[in-house]
Amino acid sequence: MNKRIKVIIKDKSKRVSIKNVKKLSEFQKGIGLMFHEREKCPAMLFEFTHPTTMMIHSLFVFFKFGAVWLDDKNRVVDKKLVKPFRLAVSSEKPFYKLVEIPVNRYYKKEIKLLFKNM
Repeated sequence: MNKRIKVIIKDKSKRVSIKNVKKLSEFQKGIGLMFHEREKCPAMLFEFTHPTTMMIHSLFVFFKFGAVWLDDKNRVVDKKLVKPFRLAVSSEKPFYKLVEIPVNRYYKKEIKLLFKNM
């Protein structure tokens, strides 16, 4: 499943459009951003059928990325800038979706909009 989509994220009073997002299959969810090159890497969407609180890690991810946890209506539940090789990163609240956005030239504007106060 190599479907690329656009995801509209609702963060407080603003809406941020993330283009070229790779919607991941169940198998691909286990790999995520690992082993990708920063400038060639698309944003990735993890979707879950039920609210979850699972943790993520950034082992074998060689660049910083934005993690944005969303509810079922694409409203931001939590967000963090994740550094490489972190063992555990999690949202404070349950979520339905997670968007991982590489900090690269392609997503520079979106990262700035979502994480400017961090």
